[in-house]
Amino acid sequence: MNKSYIKKVVLAYSGGLDTSIIIPWLKENYNNCEVIAVSGNVGQADELEGLEEKALKTGASKIYIEDITNEFVDDFIIPTVKAGALYEGYMLGTSFARPVIAKRLVEIALAEGADAICHGCTGKGNDQVRFELTVKAFAPDMKIIAPWREWSIKSREEEIEYAEAHNIPLKITRETNYSKDKNLWHLSHEGLDLEDTGNEPQYEKEGFLEMSVSPLQAPDTPTYLTLDFEAGIPVALNDEKMSAKEIIFKLNEIGGANGIGLLDIVENRLVGMKCRGVYETPGGTILYFAHNYLESICLDKMTSHKKQELSITFAELVYNGQWYTPLREALSAFVDKTQENVTGKVKLKLYKGNIIKAGVWSTYSLYSEKIATFGEDNEYNQADSAGFINLFGLPIQVQAQVNAKNKKK
Repeated sequence: MNKSYIKKVVLAYSGGLDTSIIIPWLKENYNNCEVIAVSGNVGQADELEGLEEKALKTGASKIYIEDITNEFVDDFIIPTVKAGALYEGYMLGTSFARPVIAKRLVEIALAEGADAICHGCTGKGNDQVRFELTVKAFAPDMKIIAPWREWSIKSREEEIEYAEAHNIPLKITRETNYSKDKNLWHLSHEGLDLEDTGNEPQYEKEGFLEMSVSPLQAPDTPTYLTLDFEAGIPVALNDEKMSAKEIIFKLNEIGGANGIGLLDIVENRLVGMKCRGVYETPGGTILYFAHNYLESICLDKMTSHKKQELSITFAELVYNGQWYTPLREALSAFVDKTQENVTGKVKLKLYKGNIIKAGVWSTYSLYSEKIATFGEDNEYNQADSAGFINLFGLPIQVQAQVNAKNKKK
């Protein structure tokens, strides 16, 4: 890349450690270029406080703080929940936040006439792929600057040293220097003691968890709740109509207080390595559980099994940053068709990190108590099963007969 052509850069800006030092670094290494910071509000709450002042003081010419929470929930989270997509158990909190942020980043870069887009993702992570694939989808000729692939800084420790040398204020210390990502769906923790898979996460340590409490610290009495769905979309919590976004925020409060949604996994990153992460997803865990519970009575066997199979592919597309692809769009169309009758109510009991089924109802339920009963019924003729077994087992029977005949010879 010819740096002399870079006059204006749009930076994906969170105000965290990486992006905090990138603004002065860009100006030092790209001919004092203009830097426009863009922060996508996906529900990271207090992390947005003081962002404008910090960006401008460290050299940005302006900052956009864009509220994209509704788009994030309605166009990314809910379609993924309806798909039942999990990546190795991970609820994709960082994965599906990147495309919606990057899309807005491109829109602003084009409107501002920027020469390049910059992000603070490391060369070891998945996020660099998610950001850049989205940029390619909407601005295929846009230049991309990724400082972690250029600068001499090798660690977060060196980043802190750079920040201190340039008088850049940080909210972290060397002792709390976890790599974190937060939005309205989750909070992730990586690094420090978690890099040793032999270390138990410090769930009970004050300040470690932010969205949840340890199950050990959860109430000694259970919490009941109900969720209503229409065509696979959550529409009410405890019989109160709400938007999906409002429901997620409420479930985060309820689930977090009951120690729901803690996940400690070693996942297979797209870039080839294994990485350990601890995730807090209280509301999302409840939502996935409730949706799957309702589907169990509303979907027929073949549709349910095929949907489970395709959910792995859907999750891989989201995890790999391939949201804006024909296959993901096609899978979403399939999912939407499967959700037409996923309408009803679910009741759950939350207790010390556990979600317990407490009842499910739907006018579209395919479950028939009359047919399934162990008591006397006039719906199911048990004698019919003999003919079914004979036909279903015919290939096995014929194969055994052929095998026996050939053994005799």
